Order: sequence, then C-alpha cells, then structure tokens
Amino acid sequence: MPAIQKEYACSRYGIHFKYDSMVPIHNNIHLVRNSCECIKNKKPFCHHSCLKQQQQIHTEDKQHECNQCGKAFKRISNFILHKKSHMGEKRYDCKECRKVFNDSSTLRRHERTHTGEKPYKCNQCGKAFSQKTTLKAHERTHTGEKPYKCNQCGKCFGTSSYLIVHKRIHSGEKLYDCSDCGKAFNTSSHLKAHKKIHTGENLFYCSDCGRAFSGLSSLRMHIRTHTGEKPYECTECKRAFRVSSSLRRHVRIHTGEKPYECIQCGKAFIQSSSLTIHKRIHKGRET
Repeated sequence: MPAIQKEYACSRYGIHFKYDSMVPIHNNIHLVRNSCECIKNKKPFCHHSCLKQQQQIHTEDKQHECNQCGKAFKRISNFILHKKSHMGEKRYDCKECRKVFNDSSTLRRHERTHTGEKPYKCNQCGKAFSQKTTLKAHERTHTGEKPYKCNQCGKCFGTSSYLIVHKRIHSGEKLYDCSDCGKAFNTSSHLKAHKKIHTGENLFYCSDCGRAFSGLSSLRMHIRTHTGEKPYECTECKRAFRVSSSLRRHVRIHTGEKPYECIQCGKAFIQSSSLTIHKRIHKGRET
C-alpha cells in the first residue's frame, strides 16, 4: 500500500501534516513564549502535560497499570480505553465476522486480518506487518535490542508480552486450564497444542510405539527415548540430555542459579516444580 503524501509542512521545523487545517494549530506552539522542548528529539510543546507524555515515550515509563490483568500503559487515554475492555463497553463491530471492539483504531487493526493489508514494512529485510507495534518488535531482531528486563533474574526480552509470559516461570502461575482434563499451562499457545490430544486434530504419531503428540517438535524429542540420542551436553561435567530445557536446569547446579522464588517466604529453587511443591507448605498452614 503506497504511503500517504503529506503536503502540508511547518515552515520553521519542517514537520509535515496530512491536512492543511493542522498547520495553523501547530503554529500556535511558536506563538507561545514559554514553549517546552523535548531534550531527546528537540520537538516543541506548548504545554508541560504534552511534554511529559512525550518524555514517557522515550523513557518507556508505563505508569498506568490495569489491576485486573496487569497490562501497563504510558498514556492515561490508552489506559482508559483498555479498562473498557474489562467493563464490556464495546461499540465498534467488524462487518466481516461481527467481532466487537471498544474503539475504532482497534477495529481498523482487526480488519487487516480479513483484508491481508500489511502497511508497515521493515526497511532492512522487506518483511511487512499489519501493525506498527509488530514491526517495532520485529526490528529488534535485527538490532538485538531487548528493552524488557525481568526484575527477578535479569533476563531481557524484545517484547513486553514475552516478559509477561516469562514472569510466570518465577511465580508458577498457570492461567490456562484445559476444560477436558484440568491440566494447566502458562500460555494460551501451549493449551491450544495440548487440546489437540483430546480432539485428535493434526496429531503426530510415533512409528515405534504409536504415541501421539500435538507438535512435531514434541514427537522429535520423544523419538530420542527410542534412539538414545542426547544432543545437549553440559560443558562443565559432560553430562548429556535429550532436550535443551533439561540441560538448562542441570547447568543451574553448577552456577547456583535459583530463578524460582517463593513470594511468601523468599526461598528460591532451581526448578519450577520444586517451587510448586514448596507452596503446598504455605497452603497447609493457612487451612
């Protein structure tokens, strides 16, 4: 999709606008004597409140946190829109699938899933995306930037959503329960893959024992139980493992790392399963 040509520009700063009516509104900034200027990009603002909003963008300061789901926002306006999603205030419906949204911008983003429109293109590899935020996250795969840091173990991530999922490792929180067997998972994608076992949808079967798996990677790991293959080796003691996650857990024995901490007593563990077992001690004391 070709970019919209912005013909109207500020004569002082060269800032472009889509509509000519926006230019005189912008010029009011130059008429205000005590205008504020952002120290990062030198962009001028006529109100301190506007400058503060801009500075929050640079500092990644997300002050407004939802007490229902934990999602955080830089701007109060986005926070208010988000709160409506919990309150059921939805007014904008998609003509294709009748799904309803609480603001027009979210509806427009959703409509791209039907049209296939991807207006945001990476200038390094040419890959296109339907959302600007997805493009920004993708660009970090080129730059290596990981701005979201876990305050418990120091691990960094390229997106806030990856950090949120990672934090559940420390807390042991598993939000997604299987309605068929009750097994719980910390991500919706893991639950979705698990449910295939119950439905029989797109399962992968082991040719040696007939066992079924919801993903090809799970089948490959299982096949190693028959072949005896252990491709993941510890550099400290040369012990080998079938899966990389087992190696990561083992390495903590050498490093002393204990990333799973009990929020009630502060005791830390090498494995999340050990933390889960430990938590039962506190539950027993409460009853």
